[in-house]
Amino acid sequence: MKFQGRRGSSNINDMRGGGGGGRFPVGGLGIGGILILLLLRLLGGGGFDVNPGTETTSPPAQTRQQASTEDTLYEFASVVLADTEDIWTEQFQEHGQEYHPPQMNIFTGAVQSGCGYASAQTGPFYCPADQSVYLDLSFYDDLTRKLGARGDYAFAYVIAHEVGHHVQRELGVMSQVQNIQQRVSKEDANRWSVALELQADYLAGVVARHQQEAGYLDPGDIEEAISATIAVGDDTLQKRAQGYVVPDSFTHGTAEQRTEWYKRGWNAGDLSDWNTFSALGLQ
Repeated sequence: MKFQGRRGSSNINDMRGGGGGGRFPVGGLGIGGILILLLLRLLGGGGFDVNPGTETTSPPAQTRQQASTEDTLYEFASVVLADTEDIWTEQFQEHGQEYHPPQMNIFTGAVQSGCGYASAQTGPFYCPADQSVYLDLSFYDDLTRKLGARGDYAFAYVIAHEVGHHVQRELGVMSQVQNIQQRVSKEDANRWSVALELQADYLAGVVARHQQEAGYLDPGDIEEAISATIAVGDDTLQKRAQGYVVPDSFTHGTAEQRTEWYKRGWNAGDLSDWNTFSALGLQ
């Protein structure tokens, strides 16, 4: 994706190097990670838990090259966030509404959010309590090395997906789903969660369509994003972690579903075909 020299967002907060993440202990998906995942479920937020059951250790000191790479990723994330601001502001205006962009907090290792404590193990997530996207830039390495989703636009998809959750909050979808989930069984609550996540994938596809029309995408970028939708499917992650899948436990959707809804958003370029809840028989 073309990003150098383009406008970056002013709604980005660098919490690296003692600004937020460095004050908290770093570990695997221990009680802190579990608690924030439960809070995100209760509050309607979304995250990428791509390392179920694994442990991480404190990150080593950065080399100069690693710091340079992180600075580039920071600039990239800022430009992607700016694109989402422009796109959703325009889309909301077309429907007579005002869009209020989220904050993006860039952290290293661990962070205290409005939804509780989270480590990098939690993955990128959106916290509706403080209307913020949280992103550890090391997730880029997780995408490329652990999941095989290579290319900068795979990372852009992740950011656009999390911003999609903020769009859902702005439109009242998230609160409606939260209210329903509190009244139904765990299995049905998971189905509503899947629909919410697939809708965020759709919204990421809408962003991609507008970036393409603006001339920002490079050849192969959409294929990079699709490699990520496949890599983060519940079935893909469960097979990788335990060798088999448990469909009733899915909370984000299969690789096929995530890819389908991302493509739907790309094809539509607006909200005309975004009703994942009806498509899954929930309405």
